[in-house]
Amino acid sequence: MGETLNIPPEKTPQHVAIIMDGNGRWALSRGLPRLAGHRAGTENLRRIIRASVEFGVKYLTIYAFSTENWRRPPAEVQGLMHIVEDVIDRELNELNEEGVQLRHLGRLEKLASKLRKKVLSAVELTKNNERLILNIAFNYGGRDEIIYAIQNIIRDGVSADDVNIEMMESYLFTAGIPDPDLIIRTSGELRTSNFLIWQSAYSEWYVTPTYWPDFGSEEYAKALETYAQRDRRFGGIAEKFYE
Repeated sequence: MGETLNIPPEKTPQHVAIIMDGNGRWALSRGLPRLAGHRAGTENLRRIIRASVEFGVKYLTIYAFSTENWRRPPAEVQGLMHIVEDVIDRELNELNEEGVQLRHLGRLEKLASKLRKKVLSAVELTKNNERLILNIAFNYGGRDEIIYAIQNIIRDGVSADDVNIEMMESYLFTAGIPDPDLIIRTSGELRTSNFLIWQSAYSEWYVTPTYWPDFGSEEYAKALETYAQRDRRFGGIAEKFYE
């Protein structure tokens, strides 16, 4: 660790979201089973959480398991579930002591009862922490999130004329969380993979060929410094063009 950012605090993104891609390919390139890559990925997550705090990032969202990942071989899915349980057991107390608040994005119904209870307990234990908000998108899909929000709007009897952007956002899993300023995707793939479809409307993207287990604090700092050089206009025009 010990990396420093060469950007002013006001240029640091408030909310960073990461598609942690490439664990399986990282493992295969080393002659290891895919699950070894996922375990290496969880170890790297701990480093990136610490770096986020050091760099002044307030919200970190990670894409841990998508609604489409259930299509993977059953052994890999089960292995991933065991890794998540193990991470909660090993890391929760330290994360809580370091002031990290855990939030879950997605649906919990499909998870095994034991894991579901652990996730809910972790969320409850850390709910008052404010140093870093860590959103874990697990059994999450952007399309599913929008459908879920619409279903609940209908159940609540909201009039069609009352539906607007603010109301819609209050029904999303990310209610109360600012949209991501920067989305990072590791492993070089150029697709959004059903991640934060609504929230990423004006996010900046940073794609690196580096596999997730190798994405350390130095490259993280590089991503944030690249973001700081962007001119974010949110559909408007830069002031210089008005002159």
